[in-house]
Amino acid sequence: MTRFHCEHALIGGTSERDVAIMVNGGRITAIASGVAPAPDAQRLSGFTIPGMANAHSHAFHRALRSRTQANRGTFWNWREVMYRAAERLTPENYRRLARATFAEMAMAGITAVGEFHYVHHQLNGSPYDDPNAMSQALLGAAADAGIRITLLDTLYLHGGLDSHGYVALAGAQRRYSDGSADAWAERVDSLRPNDGQIVGAAVHSVRAVDPESIALVAAWAQESDAPVHAHVSEQIAENEQCSAHHGCTPTQLLHSHGLLSPRFSAVHATHLSPTDIALLHDTGSTVCMCPTTERDLGDGVGPTPQFTDAGIPITLGSDSHAVIDHFEESRAIELDERLMSEERGIHTAGDLLRMATETGQQSIGWHDAGTLAVGQRADLVTIALDSVRTAGADPSDPVATAVCAASASDVRSVVVDGRLIVEDHRHLDIDVAAALAASITSLMED
Repeated sequence: MTRFHCEHALIGGTSERDVAIMVNGGRITAIASGVAPAPDAQRLSGFTIPGMANAHSHAFHRALRSRTQANRGTFWNWREVMYRAAERLTPENYRRLARATFAEMAMAGITAVGEFHYVHHQLNGSPYDDPNAMSQALLGAAADAGIRITLLDTLYLHGGLDSHGYVALAGAQRRYSDGSADAWAERVDSLRPNDGQIVGAAVHSVRAVDPESIALVAAWAQESDAPVHAHVSEQIAENEQCSAHHGCTPTQLLHSHGLLSPRFSAVHATHLSPTDIALLHDTGSTVCMCPTTERDLGDGVGPTPQFTDAGIPITLGSDSHAVIDHFEESRAIELDERLMSEERGIHTAGDLLRMATETGQQSIGWHDAGTLAVGQRADLVTIALDSVRTAGADPSDPVATAVCAASASDVRSVVVDGRLIVEDHRHLDIDVAAALAASITSLMED
């Protein structure tokens, strides 16, 4: 039995003071508010919230931070730089980079990641001796960093889509493809996740996966009862290409081949029609917004008020890792909409925090995480209330302080499944800054 004593904690959607949390076997076994600290309790000074979930990540994109932001260009120019990074990955250097990236997430209060994984094979497209060597690198990296992972193993078969049909794979894309959806399923079925790991599925996009193969992924996810994600309408060009060839929107194409369901998350969902939004609602699907990436790439601002009005759950991802800071991602949902609508208060602070915690955890398959309640996984993220960003905030509303003022730098301690992995703003197992510098320099500099 481990005891924690929280100065403030988010219990049942309300901030409580002097909260004792008992943990056994990685689960919360008891909670009491308004009590004095037990002599053996580990004290958590600040505001303790449930662990946050990064519902959409490409770990190797962390190597692109500051290398792609400074100049003019488009999403498509950025993609070429990303491909060059993908060409250099090996199972060994990918594990080092992902380990450091996931540890950075841990320091930001993220206790589970949905890793949208598509770099599967050698550069010429042939499998490694272990066909899942790259997947195992990511699973091992998350274990090294101390966070849970949902490996969203991604089907990627084509190099693009135009009015004439699907385009052949080229360059780095060849290492993404299993050759067919059946071969993808056979490889994924051979993965054996450990505790704290889930294997799910993803369709990269309607540009990279044909309708018959989409249907196979949908069937696999249903049979496996696994989360399944897809990039959806991130770019207007994607919508135009899909309409020209298939005569419908990407959302409509995914729906007509069985992918939309309560297990499904539409990532980005930036350029949707009213019909698309209705389909997401009717199927119980979720959307995953990645505001810092979407603004970095000039994608646009998604229709989050319409999602909220329709009752569609929203989750958060850091995607390309231009920033790893879920406080920034959550408030960007509201602040970007204020710029678009010239109105304030579209999304409440409590709603934004739920996107980062409970809803996000559920969208990547962790239905027993995301709240501080008896029986839930013991993920405790404590935010300093006395930093230069949070000092002087309203003590009666730490939720507003967390969402509107805090940053990842204010995460003081992190507990994942009852295990302390970040203390006093420091990862206990990894020198994260040094690990990031070494892995990125080795990968990116000739």
